[in-house]
Amino acid sequence: MTQMPTSNLPNRKVRREAKASRLPLRLALDRPKRNPTRSSLSRREAIFGYLFISPWLVKLVVFTIGPMLATFVLSFTHFKLGSPIRFVGLDNFARMLTADPSFWDALKVTVTYAAFAVPGGLVLALLAALLMNQNLFLVKVWRTIYYLPAVVSGVAVSLLWIWIFHPEFGLINTALCFVGIEGPGWLVDPDWALPALILMSFWAIGNAMVINLAGLQSVPTELYESASIDGANSWQKFWRITLPMLSPMLFFNLVMGVINTFQYFTNAFVMTQGGPGRATLFYNLYLFMTAFRYYKFSYAAALAWVMFLIILLITLTIFKSSPYWVYYEATRQQRKKR
Repeated sequence: MTQMPTSNLPNRKVRREAKASRLPLRLALDRPKRNPTRSSLSRREAIFGYLFISPWLVKLVVFTIGPMLATFVLSFTHFKLGSPIRFVGLDNFARMLTADPSFWDALKVTVTYAAFAVPGGLVLALLAALLMNQNLFLVKVWRTIYYLPAVVSGVAVSLLWIWIFHPEFGLINTALCFVGIEGPGWLVDPDWALPALILMSFWAIGNAMVINLAGLQSVPTELYESASIDGANSWQKFWRITLPMLSPMLFFNLVMGVINTFQYFTNAFVMTQGGPGRATLFYNLYLFMTAFRYYKFSYAAALAWVMFLIILLITLTIFKSSPYWVYYEATRQQRKKR
């Protein structure tokens, strides 16, 4: 009887594993062993990865998640600068809905602004992208000029538009005087202040235009050639090919436009301070004034969470409607396979 060499005898660990897994001893010996070097390298890579993103994680926890949780707790309290914190439950939200006319005015102004600024911006950005997609003279220069207003933003832009909308020597009213039209008061007229800010919003369509332009240049030319062979005219090509292929970009611009308009603040704060009257009292501006002018921090926290819920509801509604008007080639191919 031939005996197995001592060096080839299975050790106790292999015998225990074979007994626990109910495998023959020969199969347990032939089973590939784990490479400790590979697992240690993977663990080391994971540790270094977390170390590299640790500044972002700290920022996320300290400056985003932490303040959100703090404002959520604060919204159920009564806290004014110089007074102790007192738990009041849903009183802030009840007061907001039933006893605060400024809340409804701010919401009305913001919704009105969004109803005109977002669709108008989408249409103008699409038209600008269609124009910039043509073989024009110095087209790259024109693309840069159209995009520059999206880069230059903030207080400087607000000051520029204060001069443009000035009722006496502003650029717009001066141009209207040359054609015999008396310009309105714009920012000092309650009937024209909000339309002036809506008109100003169309100046910064550069971001949406660039996204639409990228989408236009990614449309396969074979689709247009096939449509031409079938006798389709320019409008039919635009309606049946361009718009469906561009719908993911329009969807993205729509979502971002809604979010940005509900967070509208800088221009209204610098140019009108919510006036004249309450004509430009945007929701975010009213929230800021409640917190840092009237020092009602708990009520401002409740306002912030209501704004978050409104934006979330509108965004979810847009996402739910996307299968009916947003076209994705990958989704279509998956449906065909099914």
